[in-house]
Amino acid sequence: MHAPPIACPADRIPDATGVTAFNRASGEARDAGTVFVCVARSGQRWTVKTDTSTAAPGHTVSAPTAAAVSEAIDRLRDRREARTAPWPAGPGHTVLYDIAGEERARQIAAALHAALHGDLTPLASAVPAA
Repeated sequence: MHAPPIACPADRIPDATGVTAFNRASGEARDAGTVFVCVARSGQRWTVKTDTSTAAPGHTVSAPTAAAVSEAIDRLRDRREARTAPWPAGPGHTVLYDIAGEERARQIAAALHAALHGDLTPLASAVPAA
């Protein structure tokens, strides 16, 4: 497993199911200086996680990007496609639970990863507004 490239296709999002896989994927993202993103299986459902603290120093998420990410997370929650963590979701650290399938989890993860690197197009496609 290697840290995903900045423009990461859904099939290259690491599967971080289990502590060992999670730690490896997070460490590789930190070593590569990129935003951490992964999917993980939880029973019959999937989880998506992102964390910008692994990105290179100076990496920022603009206010418009942060708003777009937050709105997409709200839409996923409101549509009952995902359940959010008990703490406020935001662009710095996101955990989305109970996603119905691996393919959908990977699509969401890849879109969030692209957005956190400044490309909102995949997010608009993956989680369209009404």
